[in-house]
Amino acid sequence: MSRLEGAVNGKKNVFIPFITAGDPNPEVTIELALTLEEAGADILELGIPYSDPLADGPVIQAASKRALKHEMTLEKALSLVPKMRAQGLTIPVIVFTYVNPLLQYGEEQFVKRAADYQVDGILVPDMPFEEGEALQAACQEHNLSLISLVAPTSNKRIEKIAARAQGFVYCVSSLGVTGLRDELDPRVHEFLQTVKMHASVPVVVGFGISRREQVEALAENADGVVVGSAIVKLVGELEDELNDPEKREDGLFKIKRFVSELISS
Repeated sequence: MSRLEGAVNGKKNVFIPFITAGDPNPEVTIELALTLEEAGADILELGIPYSDPLADGPVIQAASKRALKHEMTLEKALSLVPKMRAQGLTIPVIVFTYVNPLLQYGEEQFVKRAADYQVDGILVPDMPFEEGEALQAACQEHNLSLISLVAPTSNKRIEKIAARAQGFVYCVSSLGVTGLRDELDPRVHEFLQTVKMHASVPVVVGFGISRREQVEALAENADGVVVGSAIVKLVGELEDELNDPEKREDGLFKIKRFVSELISS
């Protein structure tokens, strides 16, 4: 059983936080990962900063800008993972990237490097499911999971995507880009039930989840949640603290407290 399978199989209330590699700086990204694991994260989703993040709203776009100031690249982002491992990170890491930087790097080379750097899975939100066969084959060869995204608009494709999902299937809670939302679309529960009918792997849901009551409401029909913008927004608000070695511990504590309150039962 892979590290990713061990983190999700048979478990309810899986918690997957998202952070951007290099935000607010590379050193702090490593400390954030360790803090999130301490706070209860089961899996870490590590975003590769990109200048044209089609699936991301303004909060994560701002994080990408902060990271790119440190000349963060796909290669440098991947290299953070073994540094996290060396400092004690044990949970699986899913790398979130876009098609263009992936193609520029080379799909096969990227997957091999990700495996060498102890990454557990890859998520490419703007790659159509039907065009991911080569990437999926490369991931299988190197024992990585290619995480499938499924949206409410997937309609007849839901069954096909869910049936072939690896690791877990990532359900998009609502249309549009990532970002905090006051209310989730009430139709998300029916959507999640439909996906679970066809999925042989755990079903997690993300996009717009930022409050404890949302996490609790989704637990009935999902095996876990992804929380990104709410955490990344807090990282941005605490940027000065986190960049200051003398104040960093306080900033990390505030993030840990936020996460603990978000997922505590």
